[in-house]
Parts: sequence; C-alpha cells; structure tokens
Amino acid sequence: MCGITGWIDWNKNLTQHPSVLENMTETLTPRGPDAKGTWMTDHCALGHRRLSVMDPENGAQPMIRKAGDNQFVIAYNGELYNAPELKRELIGRGHSFRTTCDTEVLLAAFIEWGRDCVDKLNGIFAFAVWNDKEQTLFLCRDRVGVKPLFYSLNEKTGSFLFASEPKSILANPEVSAEVGAEGLAEVFAVGPARTPGHGVYSELNELKPGHFAVYDRSGLRIGTYWKLEAAEHTDNVEQTAERVRELLEDTVERQLASDVPVCTLLSGGLDSSALSSFAARFYERNGLGKLHTYSVDYVDNDKHFKSSAFTPNSDAPWIQRMTEYLGSVHHSIQFDTPELFDTLKHVVRARDLPGMADIDASLLLFCREIKKGATVAISGEAADEVFGGYPWFHREDALNANTFPWSLKAAERIGFLNPELVNAIKPQEYLNDRYAQAIAEVPKLADEDDATAKMRRMSYLNITRFMPTLLDRKDRMSMAVGLEVRVPFCDHRLIEYVWNIPWEIKSSGDREKGILRKALRGVLPEDVITRKKSPYPKTHNPNYLAAVRGWMLEVLDDPSSPILPYINEKRIRELAVSDDDTFNIPWFGQLMNLPQMFAYLAQVNYWMKEYNVSVKL
Repeated sequence: MCGITGWIDWNKNLTQHPSVLENMTETLTPRGPDAKGTWMTDHCALGHRRLSVMDPENGAQPMIRKAGDNQFVIAYNGELYNAPELKRELIGRGHSFRTTCDTEVLLAAFIEWGRDCVDKLNGIFAFAVWNDKEQTLFLCRDRVGVKPLFYSLNEKTGSFLFASEPKSILANPEVSAEVGAEGLAEVFAVGPARTPGHGVYSELNELKPGHFAVYDRSGLRIGTYWKLEAAEHTDNVEQTAERVRELLEDTVERQLASDVPVCTLLSGGLDSSALSSFAARFYERNGLGKLHTYSVDYVDNDKHFKSSAFTPNSDAPWIQRMTEYLGSVHHSIQFDTPELFDTLKHVVRARDLPGMADIDASLLLFCREIKKGATVAISGEAADEVFGGYPWFHREDALNANTFPWSLKAAERIGFLNPELVNAIKPQEYLNDRYAQAIAEVPKLADEDDATAKMRRMSYLNITRFMPTLLDRKDRMSMAVGLEVRVPFCDHRLIEYVWNIPWEIKSSGDREKGILRKALRGVLPEDVITRKKSPYPKTHNPNYLAAVRGWMLEVLDDPSSPILPYINEKRIRELAVSDDDTFNIPWFGQLMNLPQMFAYLAQVNYWMKEYNVSVKL
C-alpha cells in the first residue's frame, strides 16, 4: 500500500515547481513510510510514498516502462491478488519483468490492454498512468472503493490534481479548503456516511468506486467499468453455501500473499473468526508457522459494559474461544480513556474531515499497535453489508422508512443546528435527494415482487453508501500508521454472487447472515457460528463522556470557535452542562449517541480551525 499524488497543467512548466510536488508527496508519508519518489515532465508531475509489501528491494515508484517510442509512468496504491495469473498471461504475450511486485504487472497490463485491463484485475487499488506520447492521464479506482482517490479540476487554468487523500491536493497553492452549502450538508446532515463522489471541499471531488477517468487536453472524461447488476440466482441453498465457502476461502488465501508479516484481526465474531480460520488452515497446510491474531478493547470496559440490541455481548470470551480453536499467537490490545480522547484530533488529520469519533480513534490506536508486529492485516469489513447482518435489515421501521436506515432520526440531529444554517442548506431536503438518487440506481429484475425489491434496495444502500464509509475509515486509520489492511469480504466475485442470492436463502435458518453461517459449518465451532452479531467495540467508560463533554464546553465557551455560527448553541450547552448521562441522542447509525455527538461537533470545530476552512454559502 502506498500514497499517490499528481499534477497535470497544460499552461505551466511543472519542472519549475518541484517544491510543490515535494510538499504534496510529503503529506502522504504516513501511508508510505518506507520510500518516496517523484517524476516530472513539462506538463505532468507524479509523486509516490511507498509501504513495501511485495518485493521490498525493488518496485520503486513512480515506475517507468518503455513501449516502442513511448513511455508509460505509473503511480499506484494497492494490491493485485491475481498478479501471478496476469503475469503469466503477459509473459505469453511477449512482456518481460525485472521485479516480482504487482506494480510492474499492472503497468504492463495497461500497456497491453489499455482501459480494458481493469476488467481483469482482482484486488484493491487506486492508480494513475501517464501516457507520455499521447499526453494522457488515466486514473482508476477499485470496484467497491477500498482504496481512496480524490481529484480537483480547474477548467479555467487546465490544472488537474489528484491524490490518495485531500491533504495532498490541499498542499497545492492552487486549491483552498473552501466549503459550500453542499459540503456543510454532507458534514451536518449526511454525517460520516458521506455521499460517494462528494469530496466535501468545494474544489475537490472523489472518483467513485468502479470508475475510471481520462484527462487530456480536451478535458476530463469519467466512465464506469463496474457496477452491481441484477441476475437470476439458480443455485439451491446447499449449492449456494458451497459456492460462498469456495469464494471466501480462495479470496483469503490470495490475500495472504506478502513478503512482510501478515496477521488477522479477531473479535470472536462470525466474520473475523471465519477469515482467521481460513488463514490458520492455510498457514498449517503450507508450513508457515502459527498465525498471529489481534483483538481490541478498552480498559475497564468489562465493568461498564451494558448489553443492548445492537451490542448483545462482549467479545472477550469469544476471542479466547477462537484463539484456542485456532492455536494462534494472540495479541490483546487495550486502551484507556485518556489515550482515546487524546487521539480524537489525530483522526481528523488522518481523515481530513471529522468522522466517527472514538470509533475512529480506537481503530487508529489499534492499528498503531498492530504495526509493531505486522505490516499487513486481514479484516472482516463488509460482511454485514454484503450478507445482510445489520439489525436494520430485519426491522420493518427501517425497511419502510424511505430514508437511509442509519439516518432514521435525522430530524432530531438537525435540531442541533442553527436555524439559519438549516434555512441555508436545507439538510432534510438534501438528505432526501441523496436517498432518492441512491434508490434510482438500484438494479432489479422485471418480475420482482415488493418484498424482494425492498430487500434488494436495502442491500444496495448498504453496499454502495454505508460500506464505503467503513472502508474509508479502515483505510485512513490504518494507513495513518503505515499498516496495510486487506478485506476479503470485498472481493468483487463474492459481492457479485451474494448480491443476487434471494433473501430467503441469504437469511437461511431465519438468521442474519444465515447463508454465511451455513457456509462456515466445519470451518468454525458451532457456538461461534450461532453467536449473535456484536459490532466493533466502543468504550462504555463514563470518563469518556466526561472528557468529550468538557471539550464541547471549551468550544462553546470560546467566542472564536468557528463552529458556533452553525450550531444550536443553547440546546447543546444544556446537554453539556447536565449531569444526566442517560440521554439517548441518535447522532448517527446504531452506535453513535451523546458522547459521539459531543466528540463529532468538537471535531468539526477542530477541523475548521486546523484546516483554515472558509465557508461560502
């Protein structure tokens, strides 16, 4: 994994501005702590920071490859899990290779097949290829958006910038941290689950998952190379379970390929336990020693834990159950409230935006500890979105809500905003428009009944709108400490297959993720297979609420706080000075409530100040 950045300008000689490219590249150092490289010509400048995973001795980027009288230059962030097969095919077509890294395979594939090469890729990626002869830049992002990619186009000057993270583009003096009405609506109305394609900053956009872009002297053209499509599912329950297991096992084994240490994240839940079990079996079969597993929790969480519909039980006993079953070398990581609180500002800088508060902070701290023993981790993200594991898949109020299931209480959240801001950005209308846009995209079969269509809509919303939020969180928090995280449940073959499984098969046994549970019989202990879902752990320590409440009061008491014109200061202060910690504030989704609301708003204030955000309504 790495960080990429670049600058195209038809009206400047970029070789005269090397310090700008250096600054843009330097911002991505956490993503690529092992090496850096830049490449410049008159109108194209590419930067790269490298996290060495495959062939650490070689594979420096930007990488150049000659093809006749032309040369192609690539800046690439990602991993190709089918690189060996592609390499064999390319050798058969006359290509030769000097490294064993997938960067060279990808560049050769682009030279051989052009844009069509992306249809052959199995992996996670964001990359740019410069065709020097044609003076053309090709950009592409993986199918479901595991790896980030942002861009900024100034049509007046002909300047085009791109990068793995907004901070790199903002390091170019031509771009400012300006936010308009739409950006504020994304921050205050949509929340952490931001709309794909919207960069929040007025001058930034995000290249959507499954999309590519071409930039040349005629302008910018964006196209789609992958999307979910509706198709008949003809396998019965047993065949479906067998196919799911085959795909998942193949995916895990592909993603274990690495020239540096690999581990798995283990919560004791169905998803992480399945991945760890497949990995442990692969290690044993190939004489690779014992698998290392990692888990996370908070100091004294056992004392403060309260069971709920969303968090029915704690992970600790299940982690022990699985580590004994796997025979893994296990590392249990714990954090205390002060450390968690202190990291809330760091995660804003990692995201370039406010995010999921302590849920972000704990993940960054967790990844930092993992990095001490491994460079690559396997994680269970996306299983709930793909297989229908969240409670809102099974609640009629969410299925019939005519809005995003994680925004059921949006009106209450909007009540914490200044009425003048509400007037200006119309947050409820904006949220309704984003929902209507998403629903209009849903592919369906001609003869689907209402119940089937309803579940397909819910699946589509989760895969295309909620899943990117968690993938972005995982990428930004892990890469902030130079840890590569791979996500087998995001394999596009698995997603395409499961997407079209009828709900009655997907929920076999009248259980959430029923077909996945069935597929894992013989892979996991029966009690782990039947364990009720429990989400990523959050702190239940009242000291955390006290800390973020204090931070919120500091913001409110400082008349220079940039957030003050945009929030309902009186209402928030009433909550902040209250000693009552029983308020159930539905801030976002199923896990973010009163403590997360204080933290999020304080993060917004920190972000506006730290990034010198200017607002233009």
